[in-house]
Formats: sequence, structure tokens, C-alpha cells
Amino acid sequence: MQHRDTLFVHAGYTPDATGAVMPPIYLSSTFAQPAPGEHTGYEYGRSGNPSRAALEKALAELEGGHTGLAFASGLGAMTTVLELLEAGSEVVAIDDLYGGAWRLFEQVKKRSSNLNVRYAAPDDLDAIKQAITPATRLVWLEMPTNPLLKLPDIAEIARIARENGALTLVDATFSTPALLRPFEWGADIVLHSLTKYLNGHSDVIGGALIVKDAALGDKLRWLQNGYKIHCAITTHESVSIDTPDDLKQIRFQ
Repeated sequence: MQHRDTLFVHAGYTPDATGAVMPPIYLSSTFAQPAPGEHTGYEYGRSGNPSRAALEKALAELEGGHTGLAFASGLGAMTTVLELLEAGSEVVAIDDLYGGAWRLFEQVKKRSSNLNVRYAAPDDLDAIKQAITPATRLVWLEMPTNPLLKLPDIAEIARIARENGALTLVDATFSTPALLRPFEWGADIVLHSLTKYLNGHSDVIGGALIVKDAALGDKLRWLQNGYKIHCAITTHESVSIDTPDDLKQIRFQ
């Protein structure tokens, strides 16, 4: 396995036939097919694009996951992952939570999908244990939390969630894979606002989901492509974020 510093420079992209060391920007909305319904990996820009694919592969490699998916914003990623749940599902979330996530839960999904969210303090393991029930489908964590920087016990919470048949999501925007890889602690889904540290230059808005399970990745990719709100990140932003950056580790330190 490559050292993490090396991955931050080289993950996700192998120079093509031209030898270009930077991933190119593919602007095409449509890709040629040998025959109707037969494509060579790409068919339509919303469904997939080599520029976006390079970023998504890099994200998966950095997190040690199987599938990476890039979105137009962190909230686009959040909205998409909630579409995994049936209407009326129960979610357990920490009560020190990014405001955009709280608005999505309480002011959008509660109304549109009858989402039931139970909150517990991130540093109160007993409260989280009591909040998680057999009806819980998803446990939503941040590491560290926004804004109070509390540290939930990911491994123990993920264990309890798994025993109850629930997935564990960790929003690792503040830690990044330079400092934490939540899959190593039992998480099922890792979420990032790419706008923050992983881009690092205040010039791009983006979001990401990474998963270890291939089947779960297929479900999320179907939603990324077919969801009624276009959530996929653009080619320009994909390349901007995916630009090799040997200063990322220095910034995190």
C-alpha cells in the first residue's frame, strides 16, 4: 500500500497515452458508442465522466474504500444518502451537528419523507445506545463535530448500530483521510464537504460519499445518476479538487 502522503499526490489518476501528468478536463456531454446501447465505459455526462471518475477513484483510495462518488455540494451528498432510506425511517444523529444537515433533516426530509430523527450527545455513549433501536436505519456522526469539535466513539457506536441492522455514516470533513479513516473504525459511509479541507483553496464547492461495500456503492451511484435533483459535480471542479497537491498534509498538520 502506498504511503498516505504519496496517495495525496498520485491517487486516482494514471497518465494516459499522452503522458500528461495532470488529469485532463473532459467537456463532452455525450460519448460515442460502437453500437446503440453499447458503450466503452461512458455514455452521458451526468452518468459518468473521466474527469469525475478520477476524483472519485482518488477519494476511494484515500479513504481505503471501494466506491467514491462526487457531488455538486456536501448537501447534495447528504440528500442523496438519505434517499437510501424508505419514507418514515428512523435516523439517530448527534446533537452537535452541522446546521445544513439539521435543516435538511428537520425542515426538508421530515416534511417530504416523514423522516424521524432522534438526537443524542456525541460524547455520551449511553445516550447514543439508548437512542439506537431496531427501527434505526442510519446513525449519523461527525468527527470531529461541527461546531464544538466533540469526539464520538466511532468504533463502539458503529458496533451498536451494526447489531441493530443500521448503517453508520461519518462526516469526516474536518478530519480528512490525512488524520482519520473512518472505515478502520467500523463506519459504513464516509461523507465529505470537498469545499473545505480536501480542496483547500476556497474556489470550489463539492461533496463526496465513499463506501466500502460494492453493493451499497452501486445503490448510491444509481441515485447519483437518477435522482430528480442533479447532484453530480462538474468536470472543472472535479479536476480542480483532484489536482495533485503535496501541500495537503502540511496544511492539515
